[in-house]
Amino acid sequence: MPSAIFSAIQRGNRRYQNPQVEQWHATVASYNVHKCVGADGKFDPERVATVINELDADIIALQEADERFGRRAGLLDLRGLENTAKLVPVFQSDHAHSHGWHGNIILAREGLVSKVRSLKLPGVEPRGALIADLEIKGAKLRIIAAHLGLLRRSRAKQAETLLDAARADEGPTILMGDLNEWRVARRSSLMSLLPHFGPLDVALPSFPSRMPFLALDRILASPQQIISSIEVHDSLLARKASDHLPIKARIDLTPPVHLP
Repeated sequence: MPSAIFSAIQRGNRRYQNPQVEQWHATVASYNVHKCVGADGKFDPERVATVINELDADIIALQEADERFGRRAGLLDLRGLENTAKLVPVFQSDHAHSHGWHGNIILAREGLVSKVRSLKLPGVEPRGALIADLEIKGAKLRIIAAHLGLLRRSRAKQAETLLDAARADEGPTILMGDLNEWRVARRSSLMSLLPHFGPLDVALPSFPSRMPFLALDRILASPQQIISSIEVHDSLLARKASDHLPIKARIDLTPPVHLP
């Protein structure tokens, strides 16, 4: 894949498209819901759920879906999301009241789940990732959902841990979440993901939601050719529901991807 295809997006753009992929077969999305507290300071899980419905995604990774302390209770109406968006969680938390793992949750609309595991990430802050092996629309896909730390050194270690986990897989893999990294050049803490994951230099601003200028949220793939487009979901409600805007990508699952 010529590197020119993945040239950095200019600040202010909301969409990236890969011209070499014409068929779109699944939509994946990532959304930091900020514990359902909006940019206006209001706690409102219902409007977060409405934004999730707007995304119309087959698979979505959520961050900060649980309380951080205390019971770490889940904050969304998962049954309501199943009824309206047909999305169900692929991971059962060990904590009775929690939705996910360190606030991460993966929801899928259809398909078979063969395996899900939780992964602790190194660093000063408690962080984690979920790894789910799915079969969706006849294609096998690995989803890695993560929320990386605020410290650059921690993020670099966490990226290496995620890469080690991904290397054990032989099929197409999607890595997405709030990766807390806006840099795309040499100083990026995500550089260790190259060349396995991409497009790393596509930076679409998603934070803060009311006037986004930092590309903290990412969707990356291995091989990167399966991504046909990436865009920020910038609706009026999304600008209020959380301090992050959601991002989503179209994934081409056919013809089958053959890795080298």
